[in-house]
Parts: sequence; structure tokens; C-alpha cells
Amino acid sequence: MTKVIRVDQIQAYSEQKVQVRGWVYNRTHKGKLVFLLVRDGYGFVQCVAFKNDLTEERFDQLARIAQESSVIIEGIVRADGRAPGVPGGYEIGITDFEIVQNADEAYPMALKEHGVDFALDNRHLWLRMPSQWAILRVRSTVIAAIREWLDDNGFLHMDTPILTPSAAEGTTTLFGTPYFDEGMVYLAQTGQLYNEANIYAFNRVYCFGPTFRAEKSKTRRHLTEFWMVEPEAAFCDLDELMEIEEQFVSHIVKRVIEKCRPELESLGRDIAQLEKITPPFPRISYDEAAERLRKIYEETSDPEEKELLKFEWGMDFGSPHETALTQQYEKPVFVYGYPTAVKAFYMEPWPGRPEVCKSVDLLAPEGYGEIIGGSERISDPDLLLSRIREHGLPEEAYQWYIDLRRFGSVPHSGFGLGVERTVTWITGIRHIRETVAFPRTINRVYP
Repeated sequence: MTKVIRVDQIQAYSEQKVQVRGWVYNRTHKGKLVFLLVRDGYGFVQCVAFKNDLTEERFDQLARIAQESSVIIEGIVRADGRAPGVPGGYEIGITDFEIVQNADEAYPMALKEHGVDFALDNRHLWLRMPSQWAILRVRSTVIAAIREWLDDNGFLHMDTPILTPSAAEGTTTLFGTPYFDEGMVYLAQTGQLYNEANIYAFNRVYCFGPTFRAEKSKTRRHLTEFWMVEPEAAFCDLDELMEIEEQFVSHIVKRVIEKCRPELESLGRDIAQLEKITPPFPRISYDEAAERLRKIYEETSDPEEKELLKFEWGMDFGSPHETALTQQYEKPVFVYGYPTAVKAFYMEPWPGRPEVCKSVDLLAPEGYGEIIGGSERISDPDLLLSRIREHGLPEEAYQWYIDLRRFGSVPHSGFGLGVERTVTWITGIRHIRETVAFPRTINRVYP
């Protein structure tokens, strides 16, 4: 019986007869030859039919087969450095085949340029394109690497609620829904507050799941539904948190290079840039970052760019500011000590500087900006209560959160890493919506 293989295993079967099951991505007919580029979900391989090897009727079937027809191909694997595909370098000389279904000729995603709106309207089919296939395989590897590092470094996975009774970071960016006759509940912005309870039982934990932001933002960095991993650690200060983050991110990048090099190459990613991602990462204070932005602003002559780079101490960074900062580095850079006013209520104040908090963002290089936001958390119950009041949050809803500081409080820290932003950076693509199978953005929930 002919061995059924996956395309990503093909180099192990040179000169052997194999069977591949998949779909026709492209077809080229050149006289006595038909070239099929077949994808099977694991890769793309060129399959070549010679007219003399098949009956005229069978050869004609392949010469007319429609894009996206499902097929079973049998043939001999041959090494050929010119053969296209992912991983490439091998082709299959067809000896037999079965057409499982000859697809409709009116396939919407024909091999030509399509506008972004058209592609998004046909997302269910756009997923089959090589770029989307490669990006989403990288995404899967990123998620596996996240779990691997955390599981191997003493973090316990804990599930946190998707429906929450109150906001973690403010009430203006929440999706609310009635909860029977008990009032409103909200789709979670974060699982962090629950994980702060979990650390007192398990020391180091993480939650991993969908999170939601009801922000009417149409930038290339925003989604309304995205996936975030949130580690939280007891007996952990800001410096140790940054050490955890740089080890964590370096591991993720290393695993993607190891497991997804063909996918990265197919996307045209400069892998040499990713190979530079090793600890330690540079660290600068918000004060220093503000000064650098002031100098960049002064040295910029383009009026439009200058307008985007306007910045004063006390502002949060926008995308242009993050891009300007990260272009100065080949590795991700930590920016720590943000103004208290632009960060969440639960962040520990900087000693002697109450206007600054023990917060840190990790900005990816090459202009990709923030991929991680984190902080050391307030551990004093009285200070936490005063911050809740300052932010106008309902004390009763947060009483349990204050209790954590009343019974065995310790310094503790945590962060959130956005999967989609991380994949955007690692793959070198421009828009975050390409990093998820069915992106949720403002005004778009199809399909």
C-alpha cells in the first residue's frame, strides 16, 4: 500500500512512491506537462504529470482541473532545487490520482490581486492562501511556545472568567450584556485580577484566553477581540518581572525559527533579525524615552511626521512614538516607570515619585511597538483603596480584591502579552487582522 505522507515530511521520502491528499492551489498546462501546486494543510508541493505516463483522458482531466479541487495524488518524490512550494525543493512525479471533487470554476479567490475589503469579505476562503496559511501556522507555534515556557518555569495554568461583574481597567472600553435579572456583566478585558487571587494559592500562575476591548479604533494594531496570555507571580518585583519577560519572549522567537522557518521564508521575513532576539533586552525609563522623543521631534523636518511625533511628559505613547523609539534598537526594548495618570489603578507607585508607577511595556523592534504591558502591583490595602476611589470605581465590587492585601500580602507582579501583536511582529507583516482566522474589528464580524 502506498505510504500516505504530509507535505512537510517530503524530504524523508526522496525516490519513494507516496500519496498526498489535498487541494489544487494552482495549475499550469504546458504541452505534454501539467504542473499542479497542491496544498495539504502542512505545506505546498509541486506535482508534475507527464502526458506519456497517463491515458489521454486522464491527462486531460488534470489539464482542466479547477483551482481548489480536492485530490489524492500518487507518485515518486524527486529532489529538485527549482521546485516551488513550502518547504520546496522537492516535487512528485504523478503516477496516479483521484479527483475527490472538481471545484466550481467560479472560485472567488482566484490567483490575482484582491482588495483588502474583498479579501476580508471572503475570509473563509482567504485562509487557504499561502500567506494566511503561513501566518496562522506561526500563530499556532507561538501559542505552543507560550505554554511550553510557562509550564516549564513553574507557572500553573488557571482559567479565569470571560464574564465579569466590573471593569479591571476602566468602564469605557467594555462590552456589556444583561445577566438575567442581576444587572449588567461585561466581557473580560483581562483575567489579571482573578490571577492575583490565584497566586496566593499557587505562587505563579497564568491565564490564556480571549479578551475584549470596546474601542472604536481602526488602526492596524487594534482588534476588538484578541488573545492574551497573562502570567502573574508572587514575591516578584519589577526587575524580576523584566527578566521573566525577556526569557519568555526569546524562547517564543527561538521556537518559531526552529519550527516555522519555511513559513517565515515564504513570507519574506528577515530571519536574521529574529535571530538577534536573545536576552538581555535594553531597558530605558519613561523619562529617558520622553527625552529621546523630544530630540527625534526636533530633528524631524517632515511637517506631517513632526505633527505625529508631538510629545510631552505625561502623555502615553502612540504608535508613531513607539515606532520612533523601537527603530533605535535591534531587540525589544523595555520602557519602565510610566506616569501614574496614564496607567491602571492597581500599579505600585515609584518610591519617592508618586506621579510615576512601577509599570513596564515591552516594545518590539522594527517599528512594531508594544507587545507586552505589565507592572508591579500595589500590595498595600489602604493605598489600593485610595486608588480605587480616585478612579471612581465601585468599592463594593473590589472588596475581594482589597482582601488579597489584607491576608498575607506580598510584592507581586504580572504582565499581559498579546498573541496577535506578537505574531504580527514575528512574521513581519503590516496588519494585525491577518494574524487571526476570523478577525473581529469595528464594523466587521463576518463570517
